[in-house]
Amino acid sequence: MKEKTKSKFFLSKKIDKVFIKLNDIWLFVFRFFKEVFVPPYEFKEIVNQCFELGVRSLPLISLTGFIIGIVFTNQSRPSLESFGATSWLPALMSIAIIRAMAPLVTALIASGRVASKIGAEIGSMKVSEQIEALEVSAINPFKYLVVSRIVATTLMVPALTLYTALVALLGAFVNVYQFEGTSFTSFFVQVFEAITFLDVFSSVIKSFIFGFTIGVVGCYKGYTSSRGTEGVGKAANTSVVTAMFLIFIEELLSLQIINALRIVD
Repeated sequence: MKEKTKSKFFLSKKIDKVFIKLNDIWLFVFRFFKEVFVPPYEFKEIVNQCFELGVRSLPLISLTGFIIGIVFTNQSRPSLESFGATSWLPALMSIAIIRAMAPLVTALIASGRVASKIGAEIGSMKVSEQIEALEVSAINPFKYLVVSRIVATTLMVPALTLYTALVALLGAFVNVYQFEGTSFTSFFVQVFEAITFLDVFSSVIKSFIFGFTIGVVGCYKGYTSSRGTEGVGKAANTSVVTAMFLIFIEELLSLQIINALRIVD
């Protein structure tokens, strides 16, 4: 009986911790929406974070996107060749990259690079009491550190997604031109014929959601970190894992909604 009582108490305590954590996250997100529209606006810091989180990610995004375009085209060619339909490669690459690969790959790369950076950066400021120093200097640390970074990730991930799609399609074109000799004009005519406004719009909306998620997770983990350098390392690590996990869930849910909209159309 004592063991059963202890196990029930332990389970109840775990459930309570989960709901307390969810409440803390909700209050954190609510505080963001409360302060993002209230002056003063940290435009300079937002621009700086857009540069740090967006522009500095371009080399990695460029290389990854180009390789994905080449590899995915190579992987798809044998299947289409068996049906004598290699001429469909541009349309296939367009649909796959625009609808799914570009937003998902960009978000995962941003999770690995950006979420960990934000978590470690804010976490180190938290444990070294630099956030308290900002308060003493009459600066709102939440608005300066959290709001600016969430806004930056929300804006930059969609921009990087469109860039990734372009680079991946260029990689696909290089591969198609090498094997089929398709011209640049013919390739991209087929690319744009295969996609619709809903494809592009849904990818951009998903990217906004992914960017917001990455910013919130990184900032929350860093802002609530503790226990010195151990807490900073944990904040950086859990930021990446949590952001990736949430992105896959959001991708699954958004896919169901978009498919339902396509059926309605």
